[in-house]
Amino acid sequence: MSLNNKEIDLILEELKLEGYFIQKIIQPSYTALVFYLYKDKPLTLFISLDAGSCRLHSTRQKIPKFDKPMRFMELLKSRIKGGKILKAEQLNEDRIIRFHIASGVGSFFLYLRLWSGAANIVLTDEKDLIIDAFYRRPKRGEISGGIWLTPDPQKIKKQDYSVREYDKTKSFNEAIEEWYINNSPKASKQALTDEAENIYGTKILKIEKALAKLKAKREEFLNAQSLKNAGDLIFSNLHIIKKGMKFAELEDYTKNGAKISISLDPLKTPQENANLYYEKYKKAVSGLEALEDDILSAEKEIEKLKTKIEEIKTEENPYLIQKIIQKEKIPVQQKVKNTKSAPGLKFFSEGWTILVGRTAAENDELLRHFVKGADLWLHTRDYAGGYVFIKARAGKSIPLPILIKAGNLAVFYSKARKNAQADLYTTQVKYLRRAKNAPRGTVLPTQEKNLSIKMDEKILKQLEEEKISAL
Repeated sequence: MSLNNKEIDLILEELKLEGYFIQKIIQPSYTALVFYLYKDKPLTLFISLDAGSCRLHSTRQKIPKFDKPMRFMELLKSRIKGGKILKAEQLNEDRIIRFHIASGVGSFFLYLRLWSGAANIVLTDEKDLIIDAFYRRPKRGEISGGIWLTPDPQKIKKQDYSVREYDKTKSFNEAIEEWYINNSPKASKQALTDEAENIYGTKILKIEKALAKLKAKREEFLNAQSLKNAGDLIFSNLHIIKKGMKFAELEDYTKNGAKISISLDPLKTPQENANLYYEKYKKAVSGLEALEDDILSAEKEIEKLKTKIEEIKTEENPYLIQKIIQKEKIPVQQKVKNTKSAPGLKFFSEGWTILVGRTAAENDELLRHFVKGADLWLHTRDYAGGYVFIKARAGKSIPLPILIKAGNLAVFYSKARKNAQADLYTTQVKYLRRAKNAPRGTVLPTQEKNLSIKMDEKILKQLEEEKISAL
């Protein structure tokens, strides 16, 4: 069950969040948010929007990061990270918590509605104009540009709600987290372990079915010698086999002359039927080795999944189990997309990543899927050539040696290579605009700067050693 109004008041009373600064924000799942706070001591605030488990409380558990930046988390980082919580209160005893936060970019309200089935987190300005929401719900008006409307006070009979029983030697925050870890129908460690076992168990069953088919196929391949024998017998008896026959009764010299029946294709000549059996024999022999590899891989994958189940059973941190489950639920197509390697060349130098597109197709693919607004783009001014990108690093300016290395790559992978020097455009990706009706990958830069580069063989040799991949 989710926290009730009295439990929320007790949580807030214990935490005394006023005066805390928001040092870090992470989103560990599609239903949770975590604030790392500091005043006189550090505090980790966990917020869950899970249906039936809506809550907030402090935690000492290790919270894993999500594998990719999440939209709402990134927004909060841009607006309230580093901000100070001026006030944290429950509105109208209605399980809606409002944080008043002042940061370097303004003053904001953060609303947490901890209603099962309708939970949400909404960031607004001081006039309750919605900046964005954890869950965008147009029908409720909970989208950017909407107005946050606090529900009218409900007539709550205070005696209808009470704080659940807990060990008074602990804080309620500690006790409530322990309760959800042990008792929540969806968020408890046991519930998450059961879900993980079900996910991995389903995968094991699918692999076992495929494995059974592979082993059955192997049995067919192991009988490859009989296919060769059939071909030999047909060739030995060409004088008695005629086109149009569907089978032939022949003496098998490998079995002391015992007669066996061999199927024939009536549309083929005797020689063609013999060759057909020889072809099947060759495929069986060549396929057996690959089949054995597939069987071994399937058996290893089953053992790997069983090991994962055992590891999850011994994992005490439910938030880590939840992350594992989330990753397993990602569709295979999405996993492939997420792990897709950047085209072209990739260099890693002094902590900086440099990407190089060598063709129009590679340039376009890098622009579309592998670079962001703050990354730096380099390209020769008067010569056709590849695009070079220096990936941005938070709070870091690109050092001159890295800029010169990237510039050398831009010249080397252009028509200016013979001249060994060229002027380059340099600008951030966000200042590039796609040219209409132009060849693929063509862009028009703005706010560009000039960089003159003379190729240096020593730099190019060093870059070759730093190259990660060439695809």
